[in-house]
Amino acid sequence: PFDGPERDLVNFPRMVRLEEPAKTRYLFVPEEWFEIFYKKTGVTGPYVFAAGITTYVLSKEIWVVDHEFPYVLATIGMFYLGWKKFGKSVAEYLDKEIDSYEADCNSSRASEVDYLKEIIEKQKKEIWRTEAQKHIMQAKRENISIQLETIYRERALQVYNQVKRRLDYQLELANLTRTVQQRHMVNWIIENVMKSLTSDQEKQSFKKY
Repeated sequence: PFDGPERDLVNFPRMVRLEEPAKTRYLFVPEEWFEIFYKKTGVTGPYVFAAGITTYVLSKEIWVVDHEFPYVLATIGMFYLGWKKFGKSVAEYLDKEIDSYEADCNSSRASEVDYLKEIIEKQKKEIWRTEAQKHIMQAKRENISIQLETIYRERALQVYNQVKRRLDYQLELANLTRTVQQRHMVNWIIENVMKSLTSDQEKQSFKKY
């Protein structure tokens, strides 16, 4: 692949688009051409080569000089003077337009990046809320357990009160029965004793008291 791990980025680096144009001489001749000649022929090499090429094409009539040739020189001179006079201002204007266009592109990109970051933050918050649901469910389970424990204790207290009331009733009933039985027994004994006494014995007993 283009960006595979086996790619030699040292000898074959990625191509990067230049922000500024390469340096030139005489409006359109690249500076690199001069540097190539410097290594072989020195400083005058490029100029000698250009003069030789020009002499060759003119002498062999590859470039035919006719009555329109002065217009070519005049056109080249006009372009050169125009570049000298208006080149800087035109370049600044175009740079401003490029910067404005780049700012618009970057602003839309930045707004899109901010929007995506906001979505990511919202998703992180949703993930945090989802993780919090575990604790919420655990709290709800504990709350339900407490409610069930409360209901159980209330019902146990109701059962205790009902059983206590019934036991108290049985105790009172047993005490009342015992009291009635004792009272009946006492009355029966007194009645039988009174029946067994004769009138003489009764008189004697009254005399003692």
